[in-house]
Amino acid sequence: MISYKDLGLVNSRELFSKAMKGGYAIPAFNFNNMEQMQAIIGACVETKSPVILQVSSGARKYANQTLLRYMAQGAVEYAKELGCAIPIVLHLDHGDSFELCKNCIEFGFSSVMIDGSHLPYEENIALTRRVVEYAHQHDVTVEGELGVLAGVEDNVKAEHHTYTQPKEVEDFVKRTGVDSLAISIGTSHGAYKFKPGQKPEIRLDILAEIEKRIPGFPIVLHGSSSVPQDIVAEINNFGGKLKDSIGIPEDQLRKAARSAVCKINIDSDGRLAMTAAIRRVLVEKPEEFDPRKYLGPARDKLKELYKHKIVYVLGSENKA
Repeated sequence: MISYKDLGLVNSRELFSKAMKGGYAIPAFNFNNMEQMQAIIGACVETKSPVILQVSSGARKYANQTLLRYMAQGAVEYAKELGCAIPIVLHLDHGDSFELCKNCIEFGFSSVMIDGSHLPYEENIALTRRVVEYAHQHDVTVEGELGVLAGVEDNVKAEHHTYTQPKEVEDFVKRTGVDSLAISIGTSHGAYKFKPGQKPEIRLDILAEIEKRIPGFPIVLHGSSSVPQDIVAEINNFGGKLKDSIGIPEDQLRKAARSAVCKINIDSDGRLAMTAAIRRVLVEKPEEFDPRKYLGPARDKLKELYKHKIVYVLGSENKA
């Protein structure tokens, strides 16, 4: 058993409390490799923002759970080296079983998500409660989910939205003991969220009703990438074949971040930014074969994207 406290990490409880009082959201950025981690920590240190490093089950398989744990520990020391000891959470994104959540806790995660949203309501409650009971023994925070987001992210797939029912949230929170709740109000996983001509819109009315029913409770938004059109165009200009798609408008996310939404997940935008930078290098310098020469620019572009999100979307700058 490795305690996250020995790795220099924190759980999300105090961060969420401060975020709700301050009217901002904590960035939750997924990472799979060193360049992503460097970009995330660099962006958060330069903006003095707390951060949640997210690891999906797919990332654990890709990068190895032991390496990821030491990368998170390294992120803590890297932030200090850069000059600002920002609070860092290591979080399991979309855990789908008690066993996976338990294993992550034993490997030093300070927060886990148990996603039982695809299950019948009572089964979701039972699974979530089981994870909470184990996690809280180790002072690890737990995120649950009600409602289903459309789209694709690693192993999480759904054809259609199922909006969170406000009438269920109070009962779910009370019976499970979760520390935060991911809801479905119109965001969507993946890069292909909405087609041109559609009007992407977060259901802020549902969010407001949920806030009334569980006042002061931390709310989480998944699938909150905005799919920047300039980055999509850059990818396609340098040989990519991305289909037309638009994401969640950043002004809507900023409105949500001023409410009880205190954690916003952004992954696809980061993937797009890195892909654009890599494609540009490989096209403009086809003789290049040193990975550092295309992964370095990808890291830099990702850092600038995340700095933008922190300042103009999440509002978490200078909150470390």
